[in-house]
Amino acid sequence: MSAHHTAPVRSAPIRAALLRTAATALLAWAANAGAADPEGAVTVLSATVADQRIEGASVELRRDGQAALAAASDAQGRAAFDPDALRDPDARLSIRKPGYAELLAQCPCDGKRYALSPALASLDGLRVVLSWDAPGVDLDAHLSYAGRHVYFQRPRGPDALLDLDAADHRRPETVTIARRLPGATYTYAVHDFGHRQQPDSDALARSGARVYVYVGQTLVRTYAAPAQPGNVWTVLRIDSDGRFEEIDRIAASRASADALGAELARAPGQGAPAAAAEGENAVAANQRGETAYRSGDLVGAIAAYQQAIELDPGYALAFSNLGLAYVRKGRAAEAIWASRRAIALAKGAGAATIRAGAYYNIGKLYELDGQYERAMSNYLAARREKPDKSYDEALQRVSGY
Repeated sequence: MSAHHTAPVRSAPIRAALLRTAATALLAWAANAGAADPEGAVTVLSATVADQRIEGASVELRRDGQAALAAASDAQGRAAFDPDALRDPDARLSIRKPGYAELLAQCPCDGKRYALSPALASLDGLRVVLSWDAPGVDLDAHLSYAGRHVYFQRPRGPDALLDLDAADHRRPETVTIARRLPGATYTYAVHDFGHRQQPDSDALARSGARVYVYVGQTLVRTYAAPAQPGNVWTVLRIDSDGRFEEIDRIAASRASADALGAELARAPGQGAPAAAAEGENAVAANQRGETAYRSGDLVGAIAAYQQAIELDPGYALAFSNLGLAYVRKGRAAEAIWASRRAIALAKGAGAATIRAGAYYNIGKLYELDGQYERAMSNYLAARREKPDKSYDEALQRVSGY
């Protein structure tokens, strides 16, 4: 967001004051943008508190077959490394700090800023963090749901909040859903406000924009802006049952920022989830996860299942297994997310078994959290998929509340 987001005013004194404020903001931005982050470092910021640098974060650079390089962020949030290591496209960056979700990113990452998300407590909470590299680009986060529209002019909605607005074009923009409204559909998008009158611009695609999606204390998905012209990037949708639909599409729009909410609500979705063929590498990674899970190595199991999903994003069984591992790990919100992805992607001969197990796991987590109505609806869904005595017993348990 920038000064030109402000609605026009008719009063001359107010307009003069606004111009002075805008000039001051522009000078502050110019000073900030001109002082580029130093080479040989990454900067760690808060995803929810404006201008807060994170000190004491553990930052690691890893590359297959090589020892990890490690550093801690200083009082300015900076962690220093060999610039060549940060520019290596095969290196992977991880940033960790107690109380925050671990951030994972693919390099090159020299001079870049990364925002850490505080862990979320709600089973139905979600945080989406937008960041970009190109200086001066004016991107805005938009969340459309249940007839509401959260963005820079309306930063609050029922159980949703625009935590951070990038007024200086350098900070991340963060939207937090504290608790998903029952039956509501959510659509998240990025608007290139600076090119709202040039809908065919490719500035958004060239901005280096990335969207990080957090559930609980875990980064569950990272998106990079597609290489397509247009000024609206519709990233994802969450359906009325809480299932993620990955849209990840850029389009051209002349809608105003205010009208964009209604446009997003009408936007076509992805359709039926398209699962890719389960490649041999994905199957092997999933099998490694199952072996680790049986041996009690939950960290190894989760890492292997995540690798299987990276290799094949449509691998329903890997999502189902990941959900089970998260349950054992005590990561309830993440388990619900993974189980819902398994439900959305399951197809073929074993689909009913995968869906039934996933619904049951979700129901059990809601039951443990005291959300008995949501628990019952998931237990009923499990029984519809595949009748089982354990589902009947679960329904009997929660029917008394």
